Amino acid sequence: MESRKIQRVGYSTFSVSLPIDWVRDLALKRGDLVMIFPEKDGSLRLIPSSMVERKTQVEEYVINSDLCNEPGMLERLIVGNYILGRDILKIVSSTRISRMHIDEVRKITHRLMGFGIVQETPEQIDVQCSIDPTRFKIDMLMRRLSVIASTIYTEAMQALTESNLELAEDAIRREDEADMMYWLSLRLLLSAQRDRTIGDKIGLDEPTQILGYTLITRYLELIADRAEYIARRAIELQSHGKEKASKHLMTKIANMGELAHNVFLKAMDCIFNGNIEVANNLLEIARDIRSEHERLLKEVPELPTLRTVILELNRIADHGSSIAVIAINKALEKPSKICSVSNNRG
Repeated sequence: MESRKIQRVGYSTFSVSLPIDWVRDLALKRGDLVMIFPEKDGSLRLIPSSMVERKTQVEEYVINSDLCNEPGMLERLIVGNYILGRDILKIVSSTRISRMHIDEVRKITHRLMGFGIVQETPEQIDVQCSIDPTRFKIDMLMRRLSVIASTIYTEAMQALTESNLELAEDAIRREDEADMMYWLSLRLLLSAQRDRTIGDKIGLDEPTQILGYTLITRYLELIADRAEYIARRAIELQSHGKEKASKHLMTKIANMGELAHNVFLKAMDCIFNGNIEVANNLLEIARDIRSEHERLLKEVPELPTLRTVILELNRIADHGSSIAVIAINKALEKPSKICSVSNNRG
């Protein structure tokens, strides 16, 4: 860290000299433009205009499909590039793109918001993202992902307790929508990490919030995945009919499921309202759910499908409790009655 004195130039202008090492490292010279960005904390950020111009240029990325030898590899590379904020992808082959790879591209682009095929030849597929990240607010995306996860969960549990195959299938179909919101959220958060102006536009008050929001979206996506898994187990129970559970046992599982559901829903409320007391209470409830899950496992030693459901419910409660911890930490960022800055400076 270096210090510089403010100098007065003329009647109305003040100046500060730039560190010579910084100027040399960036190959700046007299007459070059430097962009000045005021930050919320009162600091100033200096960026050479040449770097700003480079940021506005859209880069194209090429994926060599000939090297994607394993099933699903090309699909995962496309998702990775999307999350990294890349707008133009070219999937190429030295001969002809295989049918398997064409199917992978078409399948995954339908699950990535704003991503679509703009041109296709036997040797090349061009994919482009048409969405403006600043159109979305990160809070809105998290709320949307929370609602989707909750809907999948509700349908899956109802399918399990009522032996409703139609509801189970509905829950499974919705999981793609959860993935779409999750990948879009990650794309925005990583873009905000690289460019603070994007963070301001999507509603991030501070760059320090990026990690917490990334974890929240991951927990919500995991909850949606686990709820989908429960829906598949509901179909398995109905289709095979090998496991018979008493009504009393199913009631216990349903009650545990309702508690786990409340934990993650109320934890999300705490993220936005900053209620530390409620968040702390949710952590105690999650502890009770862990105890209940251990008791229930002892009651179903010969029912493997139901055992996996009970395990998933416990994991969902754990994800909800992790969101509650983030809610407490987020609330502590601002002074409140429960925790404030000490006036005693002695």
